[in-house]
Amino acid sequence: MIKLSNEELTVAINEHGAELTSVKDVQTHVEYMWQADKKFWGRHAPVLFPIVGRLHDDQYRYQDKTYSMTQHGFARDQDFLVTAQTATSVTFTLKDNDASRIKYPFAFQLDIMFSLLGRQLSVEYRVANPSDEPIYFSIGGHPGFNVPLGDSQGTFNDYTVAATPAQTYSSLKLDGPFSDVDHPTTLNFERPMKLNHDLFEHDAKILQLDQQPATLTLTSGLNEHGIAVTLQNADYVGVWSPYPAKAPFVCIEPWWGIADAVNADGDLTKKFGIHELYPQAMFNADYSIEYF
Repeated sequence: MIKLSNEELTVAINEHGAELTSVKDVQTHVEYMWQADKKFWGRHAPVLFPIVGRLHDDQYRYQDKTYSMTQHGFARDQDFLVTAQTATSVTFTLKDNDASRIKYPFAFQLDIMFSLLGRQLSVEYRVANPSDEPIYFSIGGHPGFNVPLGDSQGTFNDYTVAATPAQTYSSLKLDGPFSDVDHPTTLNFERPMKLNHDLFEHDAKILQLDQQPATLTLTSGLNEHGIAVTLQNADYVGVWSPYPAKAPFVCIEPWWGIADAVNADGDLTKKFGIHELYPQAMFNADYSIEYF
């Protein structure tokens, strides 16, 4: 387990999956991150790579060969190497290997960098293509936050998620686990969205950002604690809590990619929301979380 700390926060990140597992306030000892109670969801903040969401039949095709990969890909279940570290920052690295190439026949290097400054934790994804062929991938975060936060005796329904800019966003609904791309809709965030578990009856609420900056803020009127997730260039952001389980957490998920379209034909190069990275090129994506 890697620890970062400053005068405001202490942060723990597991080398397994490069997964953020804890963020605590130094003074109040408030734990902001969901603690992976398997009764509801046994993860904290997994990395989604090289796909986001689910594939039809957990399969895809590339160059006339069929590969199997389960939801959200394999990076979250791999051990990363720590390739740089200071008291307030760390870089984790994962490269392709014999096991990964069975599921994903591409050369890659994935670097995930965490940097703590004041009450803000920045997360950067860097995908490099060291080969002489294009690679195809998606990537995303899945951080879960305790609700309620702090010593409040409140409930899930006392919290809201606000968006900045406060506007109506394009949205995609999920049909089962798949993206209903033929029936786009909207989500009105001119006012904060009040949380209740029934919101997630049909899975995540998905805002289509198209790489426009946005901030989603989780707060209540019960105390001063909350979190704000700021995205500079994400394709989408999902808001999710498991249903029908009345779980005491919510995830705010920055995505550069999304689940297969309902009518996907399985060709990875044509997958909805896929990123193509040219030979010797590098892809950068980042987001930050402010804890207050």
